Amino acid sequence: MPAGQHIAPLDGLRGLAVLGVLFFHAGHFSGGFLGVDLFFVLSGFLITGLLLREARARNGRIDLLGFWARRARRLLPALAVTIAGTLLLLWAFGPPSLLRHALDDTPWVMSNLTNWHFIADQVGYWQAGDTRVFGHLWSIAVEEQFYLLWPLVIGLAARGRHGDRCVAAVAATGAALSLIVMIALTDPVDTTRVYEGTDTRAFSLLLGALMATAPASRLLDRVSERAAGWWSLILACGIGAYWITATGQDSPSLFHGGLFLHALAAALLIGCLTRAPRTPLGKVLGTPTLRWFGLISYSLYLWHWPVYLMLSEERLGTAGWGRTALILGISIAAAVASKTLVEDPVRFRAPWARGRTGAAVLLATFIALAALWARIPEPRTGAGSVDVTRLVSGGPAPSAVDGPRRGGAPNATSPTAPGVGSGAIGLLSEGLSPGCPPCRPTPPLRPRPSSTPPDW
Repeated sequence: MPAGQHIAPLDGLRGLAVLGVLFFHAGHFSGGFLGVDLFFVLSGFLITGLLLREARARNGRIDLLGFWARRARRLLPALAVTIAGTLLLLWAFGPPSLLRHALDDTPWVMSNLTNWHFIADQVGYWQAGDTRVFGHLWSIAVEEQFYLLWPLVIGLAARGRHGDRCVAAVAATGAALSLIVMIALTDPVDTTRVYEGTDTRAFSLLLGALMATAPASRLLDRVSERAAGWWSLILACGIGAYWITATGQDSPSLFHGGLFLHALAAALLIGCLTRAPRTPLGKVLGTPTLRWFGLISYSLYLWHWPVYLMLSEERLGTAGWGRTALILGISIAAAVASKTLVEDPVRFRAPWARGRTGAAVLLATFIALAALWARIPEPRTGAGSVDVTRLVSGGPAPSAVDGPRRGGAPNATSPTAPGVGSGAIGLLSEGLSPGCPPCRPTPPLRPRPSSTPPDW
């Protein structure tokens, strides 16, 4: 991609990706989860293009601190506002079970290790995603980890006369190894490990990165614009057909090469659109509506899942497309507000967001987030319920305050706490659904007062 050139169809691809995810989570599009994979490929392509242009201009050197500072200004302000807003809304209006899990997950969200936290705690993506209000942020964690490590790799590989070839070789090799790891680790019962693992999803980012290298660009330059237009149309139809037929956990081939082939097709599509952006498909993807959704895609992705869970069918008293229209409208409004009031000002118009001042403000923001997290009381999700398994076993009756503490630690006197063999009955007594996997017990941080919503 030529320096400084903006490819409008790629904005439209981002818009399609986020819309696919939104309708998947709303229950209307079973293959929409593949929008996340498309995000990964786009991110790998765009970020690698930026890094390679800088490396070429500076004799193979990359300003790592400058790159990470730009990524921080781009991603962290909106993420911080989403975390704070979600916690406050849950504290004031949300169900205790959602708030308890949100408090458990917040430190991992702030440290961009959400995906590994969910894997370690065996929070099944397909079975228990609707119990975690930050459950969708696993993909943001994968991208952040990529942004941390990949520039280091490029900084080493891009030096010398054949830097682009070395980067291309590293990207291709890494993608192949990532696929092998996914196939080797796939568990047909629960594919969360390979679906959310950074190592097993790296091939999507790396295939996008490969498409941004000079060897791939030279191959595409041999294709005429007309041929690139036809190939982009064929690839888009193939990707669309896969989105329609894929069913996630129930598609075993997805984790034995299906996701890899989807990412490869997406990378080739991005390459063709970059080679010939003014083809009929490029013009469709470059329409103002799709581009607009692409421009707000980050904030829209951040906000839609908390909105979906807080405005459940039970709370709204409605389901189907009526509920979908409402929660989409609220999610879009939140995304527009986030982009207008947070993302763009910090990214483009705030002198204080740069340099040491910006780093100090970022540190202060996350300290404030930590203080908010510590201030919110632990909810008593099991209060007023009875664990039937204790009555059957003749054990002592549970206290009204029994229930997991922050961090997932069960009450020490509860033999039927989640993760200790309580089964569906024990989970129901905690106010959870049987589909929610147990959190791994960890020591409680400190005693918490009872949950009392703020007096707003």
